[in-house]
Order: sequence, then C-alpha cells, then structure tokens
Amino acid sequence: MEGRKAPRSAAGGAARVVDFLEMVRGLKTTPRTGWVHRGVRGPESVADHSWRVALMALVGAEGTSGLDTARAVQIALVHDLAEAIVGDIAPGDAVPAEEKHRREAAAMEQLGGVLGGCAGERVRALWDEYEAGASPEARFVKDMDKLEMILQAREYEEEQGKDLSEFFDSTRGKFKTELGSQWANEIAERRPSLGSPAPGAASEGAETVP
Repeated sequence: MEGRKAPRSAAGGAARVVDFLEMVRGLKTTPRTGWVHRGVRGPESVADHSWRVALMALVGAEGTSGLDTARAVQIALVHDLAEAIVGDIAPGDAVPAEEKHRREAAAMEQLGGVLGGCAGERVRALWDEYEAGASPEARFVKDMDKLEMILQAREYEEEQGKDLSEFFDSTRGKFKTELGSQWANEIAERRPSLGSPAPGAASEGAETVP
C-alpha cells in the first residue's frame, strides 16, 4: 500500500478496524481486469462487482431452501477481498491458478492479521470456504459471481455496442445450482441479438473470464 502510513493496529481495536477498512479501499479503486482488457469505457470496480454479488446472494438465497442467507451474503462480501492487495488477476494475465491462489491467500492472511481477533479469523475463514467451495453457500455464491459477470457483460453490450460473447462462453455449463442456470438463461435472453446460445444449458466452456 504505497503512500499509506504504517498500520496503527497495535493502538487498539478501533485502529485495527480502520486500518483494515483503509486497506480494503483498494476494491473501490481497482477496475475489473476483464473489462479493461476489452476496452470497456468506465469499467466497474471490484467493489461494484462485489456489492451486486452480495445483493444477488441475498435475493437468491432467500428463495432457495437449505441455504443460510446471512452466510451466503457474508461470503459474497469477502469473496474478492484479496484483490484489494494483489489486484484483479485475470486468466489472460498468464498467472497460473496455483500462484494466483498463493498470492490471494497471503493477502487474506495479511488482512486478517491487521483486523485481528475473531473478526479477522472470520473474514479469512469465509474466504477459504468460498475458495474451496466447501459449503452449499460457497457454491451458490460462485454461481452468483459468474451471473453478476454475465449480467454486467450484457449491460456493457447494450450500452457500448460491444460483443462480449466470450464472457458468456466462459460460464457455459459451469453453473452448479438450478437457480444459477435459470438466471443465466434469463440474462442471455435479454442480450442484444448476437446469436449466442444461453450459457446455462450447454457443455463445459473455457476458463471463466473475470
């Protein structure tokens, strides 16, 4: 975090929280890499994306039996938190998946250490749960993450006249929940007439484009 003062975490609980909140501000200023690479004008930030994923998790989990809505929203809020430190690493950035995970895990260790206490442990545990897809809520949020991406792609297609079919292609066949497939089909049906099939009902696609 170049240009910032050193954390004051040793000063007490309030200082830890404010240090943590200042560090995660990076989500507000980091544009989503996939949109930058494709020349989208005024691309959303990672925080923009995470906010709508959290809202989608709230709305979707409320209508899905067997899901803890609060837990799903919490996972959604932290699922991209490491990007405040490491940035938004896209598949096209030539960083192997193992290295990406290593960098992000180290960032979460740093963030959790700054926050400290039960809150720091909770944030890190929720992120680990999401990464591993270790619960129904985590797998549900992974679907919401992909859905938010293709919804944003559809909106950019309509607003900027771009063909962002690759984002739809990258999610095809990868939705793990029935709700995810239903929403994906609805989003695809609302696209401009580009002749792309619905992403929720075909074979496995390429690596998901973030």
